[in-house]
Amino acid sequence: MTIGSNFNYPADIDQQHRRRKRTVHNKWRATFPSPPDLCFDYRALVEQENGIAQATNTAHKICIIGAGITGLTTARELHRCGFTNITLIEKSKRIGGRHLTALGSNNTNTLGRPPFEMGAMRMPFFNRSNERPKEGRSLMAYYANEFELVHSDFPNPGSPTVQSTGIYLREGSLEGKSEPTMLIWKNSDGRTAPPGEILGAVFAKWKTFAERMTQHVSEHYGAEHWEDMWGAIVKKYEGTSFRDLVKMPTIDHWQRMDPGNFGGMGMTAQESAIFYSIGIGDGSWGAFYDICSIYPIRTAIFGFSSHLQLIHGRVNSEGEPIESPYLDATEIFDSRGLKFNNPNYIGLGSLAESLLFIKACETSESLYEHLIKSPSGLLTHSSVTKIKKLDTGKIRVYYDWNTERPNTAKKEFIDVDSVVMTLPSWLIETQILIEDFSQDMLSFETIAAFKTAHWETSCKVYAPLKKSFLSHNKNIPKSIVTDSFIHDVYTYRYNDKSTYDCILLSYTWEDDATKLSMFSDKELVDKCIAELDRILLKSTNIKERISPYIGRDQAVVQRWMNDKHALGCAKLYRPGTYYDAVGLMKYNRDFSPTSGLYLCGESFSVDAGWTEPCFRGAIDTVINICNKTQANFNGGFSMGDYPEYKIET
Repeated sequence: MTIGSNFNYPADIDQQHRRRKRTVHNKWRATFPSPPDLCFDYRALVEQENGIAQATNTAHKICIIGAGITGLTTARELHRCGFTNITLIEKSKRIGGRHLTALGSNNTNTLGRPPFEMGAMRMPFFNRSNERPKEGRSLMAYYANEFELVHSDFPNPGSPTVQSTGIYLREGSLEGKSEPTMLIWKNSDGRTAPPGEILGAVFAKWKTFAERMTQHVSEHYGAEHWEDMWGAIVKKYEGTSFRDLVKMPTIDHWQRMDPGNFGGMGMTAQESAIFYSIGIGDGSWGAFYDICSIYPIRTAIFGFSSHLQLIHGRVNSEGEPIESPYLDATEIFDSRGLKFNNPNYIGLGSLAESLLFIKACETSESLYEHLIKSPSGLLTHSSVTKIKKLDTGKIRVYYDWNTERPNTAKKEFIDVDSVVMTLPSWLIETQILIEDFSQDMLSFETIAAFKTAHWETSCKVYAPLKKSFLSHNKNIPKSIVTDSFIHDVYTYRYNDKSTYDCILLSYTWEDDATKLSMFSDKELVDKCIAELDRILLKSTNIKERISPYIGRDQAVVQRWMNDKHALGCAKLYRPGTYYDAVGLMKYNRDFSPTSGLYLCGESFSVDAGWTEPCFRGAIDTVINICNKTQANFNGGFSMGDYPEYKIET
């Protein structure tokens, strides 16, 4: 529920209180809104002609484990730098990781079907309110512009993008009416509070907290002492759960002598229960009530919930893919002749495809064309089983090749100078042995930090939606938020040409997703449709089924905890463990020069569920590999310009 992002926090507030305070003469300093930990403009570094650096030790041998967004970005930027000896190993038969754009499931007719985003789906570009999304100072904005990705405002519930949002809590009795009622929220101006006295009170308490914090953060972000202020905020809240933050007493005003203290939201138990379902900007947030409060603070205050975008792909105005490399290829093969998924350049999946197949202007060939020249350049259907530090200083990477066909599978290895680990940490712990790294290379504390990280489950239920629903239906709200097991319902359209629109019948996280695990996909689809019909029929102001509009047999379900290539949807952290997570982010700078092992991606970040930390982790790895190999950085950049993560001692 967008009880915050309909106001586009923090972009609008930054516009109102704009005081640019970059450190003098530091062109690498980031501007607000942007993630808080490293105040660094990664886009300024990457968008230079010739990219980050010019490699001097071009033969430095690098193995990247995982071809999700992190692995692909790392490989692409290393290729731009001139490194020639790169191996990219992917376990599955597709690229993109938890960017999963589904164009149909087995035995279903995909003709006219829109894409279903079964993983990441709404992208923050970190643009200010007077900027187009692609002008934002984020890596997402840079790559979307570089690859000509078409996008539009994501239809978040409660936002101006949807005509109306239905709110059905406590079986339609939230406002104490005699008959069950679905509250209807129309917010065309982006400034209309949700209906009713109770929701209005919850909204006001959230808004007061968010406005005060965003205003002061925007004024200090990028200033000389920003890191001290962020450290004070972390110290205040890192041991507090989100549940406790919601109920924590408010403060009358912020004090410069206590810069990390913004108080809490001051909600009552009843208001907290409602806020559980309403959330702060991207769906129900109650499933996150027991995580560290720093995570929702980061999400709401630093740009992760502002101006969210739906990615259409490399497409024209009718949704058809524009001319792109290998778009018309009958089959696509890796370096060893194994087939993997063809690119189609539709939806968010187009981002991963573009990273692999589209040539950078500085290189003579695309990353894909470069990798397949080597027998070990691009390996799909290959599962890494062990990495071992050798006495020579190199690292041996053991993997099972061609795992899709056990009869022809082989156990093989490759010796390299550097290994880049991008996998979800639970996959690392359960499937990859890490041997003979000394404590000054890979400490027990580092291993414990990624082994004990919390990975959340998530479940999505998508189906085709008849176009008549969005074109002619005037009665049923376009988005619905409930405290039922379905929780959040989204409907939206990519373009007028496709035969169908999209309905996300249910979007759940954590315990709300776990409770759905016992049902088969078909049972879950039927239950979601039946429950939505029940709610609409019970609401005396609706009294209409939505099921006639839904393509039940073409529905697709994704359960991330059951995905053998993921074992979870996004990494979170509990109260009191924030510094452990930041310790993982420090690893590349502090230990990788000795170990040769680089940790990057969402597993080693604190921004769960987003694409930006994947990009930032990848670029961090490239920076540190370039520094280790004495590459020549471009644009006058040096490691002295690159800020370091701080941990409270």
